[in-house]
Amino acid sequence: MKISIELKNMHFFAYHGVLEHETIQGNNFSVTLRFSADLSEACTSDDVVDTVNYAEVYELVKEEMSIPSKLIENAAYRILRKVKEAFPQINLIEVALSKMNPPVSGQMEQSTVIISE
Repeated sequence: MKISIELKNMHFFAYHGVLEHETIQGNNFSVTLRFSADLSEACTSDDVVDTVNYAEVYELVKEEMSIPSKLIENAAYRILRKVKEAFPQINLIEVALSKMNPPVSGQMEQSTVIISE
């Protein structure tokens, strides 16, 4: 049985960016994480040890978001690797990391990078 879990729009304030003011002033970011795994045991056991504990996943994402990166591609990839390492039962994973108010010369709500494996 394939089960998908989505942690949608986790919000963080972080210091990712190429420009100096981004690393000093910081910016708001949003992370959405989707993953699939065979979690059929959890469906019948009703026990958190048989699933991917999303509270633990959140803490991994939070930890990686606190490490500054020049590129959001790097931060998204580190999140993907960390979650996959912690939960090897995950067989599909997608990380969407958005920078709110990116530094461009026009109006843009956000820039997003999506990495999947």
